Amino acid sequence: MDRSGISGRIAVVTGAAHGIGAAVVHALAELGATVAAVDLDEDALAEVVSDAAARGHQVMSCPADVADAPTVESLVERVERTAGPVDLLVNVAGILRPGTVQELDEQDWHRTFAVNTTGVFHLCRSVSKRMIPRRRGSIVTVGSNAAGVPRHGMAAYGASKAAATLFTKSLGLELAEHGIRCNVVSPGSTDTAMQHRLWDERGAEPVITGSLETFKNGIPLRKLATAEDIAEAVVFLLSDGAGHITMHDLYVDGGATLRA
Repeated sequence: MDRSGISGRIAVVTGAAHGIGAAVVHALAELGATVAAVDLDEDALAEVVSDAAARGHQVMSCPADVADAPTVESLVERVERTAGPVDLLVNVAGILRPGTVQELDEQDWHRTFAVNTTGVFHLCRSVSKRMIPRRRGSIVTVGSNAAGVPRHGMAAYGASKAAATLFTKSLGLELAEHGIRCNVVSPGSTDTAMQHRLWDERGAEPVITGSLETFKNGIPLRKLATAEDIAEAVVFLLSDGAGHITMHDLYVDGGATLRA
């Protein structure tokens, strides 16, 4: 894989304290990027930064709620002032409040969209307005295959990810004339704490084999993704190796959605 365009760059990664976000932080830092790691969980974020420092990597701890616009603007300004111009943005921050539409309350709905969709808007707006005059940059939003396939008990999550996906593609159209690329990586079931919270005593087995009662396909590759699998796809789309790819939605789900 051509991973040029990563070393020496400044990257902002949200949802950086756990799972896919942490894997993206380590993958970018390993390739020589300076990473501003953003998350609301300060304790877990400190562990990610400490681990990176032990490997000799440059990772900044940036505790923040992506749902708050002034906080995001201050964060991006601080990163540019202390580290340098942001060339790479990865929107990973996300929450999952499972439940049928009848079970969800307004707080579940609003908080899901505040993080999964509005947070993407806040980061993209703040970072892209700085990228435009420099005429360079690459943005990746981590969506979900639930954005393209109806899932039982995941209406809020799927809708929020679908909105973030189309937002990112529309942004890509607007920014293309400035040489800035915007893409989406849509994971399927991935071996993270978020996934584990959905399991019953059978563990991953129903996820891999599928569920007739909830009309869910299994995974043809017969395994869950790892966080590193998703990070590899993100790094590719950020890199110069994907220099002519924009407004693309890359599904990384082991074939689960059976997309044509």
